[in-house]
Amino acid sequence: MALNVLYAGRPARWPEFQPPLEAEFAKAGLDVHLATDFAPETVDYIVFSPTGPVSDFTPFTRAKAVLSLWAGVEKVVGNETLTQPLCRMVDDGLTLGMTEWVTGHVLRHHLDIDKDVTRTAGNWNAEIPPLAPERPVTILGLGELGRAAAAPLIGLGFPVTGWSRSPKSVPDLTCLHGEDGLKDALKTAEILVLLLPNTPATENILNADTMGLLPRGAVVINPGRGPLINDEDLLAALDAGQIGHATLDVFRVEPLPQEHPFWHHPKVTVTPHIAADTRPSTSAKVIAENVRRSEAGEPLLHLVDRQLGY
Repeated sequence: MALNVLYAGRPARWPEFQPPLEAEFAKAGLDVHLATDFAPETVDYIVFSPTGPVSDFTPFTRAKAVLSLWAGVEKVVGNETLTQPLCRMVDDGLTLGMTEWVTGHVLRHHLDIDKDVTRTAGNWNAEIPPLAPERPVTILGLGELGRAAAAPLIGLGFPVTGWSRSPKSVPDLTCLHGEDGLKDALKTAEILVLLLPNTPATENILNADTMGLLPRGAVVINPGRGPLINDEDLLAALDAGQIGHATLDVFRVEPLPQEHPFWHHPKVTVTPHIAADTRPSTSAKVIAENVRRSEAGEPLLHLVDRQLGY
C-alpha cells in the first residue's frame, strides 16, 4: 500500500518541491502518494514548515514523523499537539549556502571591502589589511552549520575559536564550552559569528555584558537566529564604538519592519534571511532518506531533542 506523504510547507513552493520529492522517493524504492491534501487520519508522514497550513497535529493519528524543511525548529518544537517524532533539516545545499555566506562576510569585514566599494574619486589612501592569521574569528555554535562555516576560514588561515554549551572536539578548531569558555571565546573575537539555535538558554546571549568582552570595534555577523541578540544593547554598542559593524540576516520579527533602527543605522548591514535557504533538490534527498529509514525500522536522521529544543 502506498504511503501518504503530506506536503505542508509554504504553499507557494509546492511546484518547486513536488518534482524532486517524487523523484527521490522513487529512487529510494518507496511507493509514495505525495499531495497537499489528505484526510488527516490517513497521513503517514508530514513534510512541514511553519509557513505551511498545519499547526494542529492532533488529527494526524497515523503520522510516523514530521519532517521539517527548516534547520531551526523553535517555531514548532513547543507545539503541544506535536506528539510525533520531529526531524530538522540538515542538507548539503543549506549547509553550503550558509558556509558561502559566512565566508563572504567574514572576508568582507576582514579586508574592509566596504571602504573600497564606497571609495570616492581621488581618494588614494592605501590601508593594507592584516593577513588572515592576524584576525581571530569566533563562532558561537558548533552544530552542523557552525562546523561547516569554520572549515573554509581555517583553510584560509584564520585562527578560529568555536564555542558550544557542551564540550566538542573539532580538528584544527579551538573548542571552548560553558560559561567560562564563552568569556574566553569573546575576548579574542575581532569577528564574531552567531550560529546557535534559539532556545531559552541562548536568547539574548549577545547583550551589553557579553559585547563588552569583545575587542573594541569587533564585527558581529548573525546568520543564526534573531533572538540571540539584544537589539537595544547592540544599537548602543554600535553607537559607542564597542561594536564596529553588525551584519544581520535574521531578526526577531521578519520581514524586518521598515521603521526598525537597523535599516537606518550606518554601521548595520541587513540581509533578508538569505544566508541559508532550503533547496528543493538537496532537501528532497534528506526527506526521502528519512522516510526510507522509518519504514526500514532504522533511526531517523536529525531527530530533535525536545528537551534541548534542537
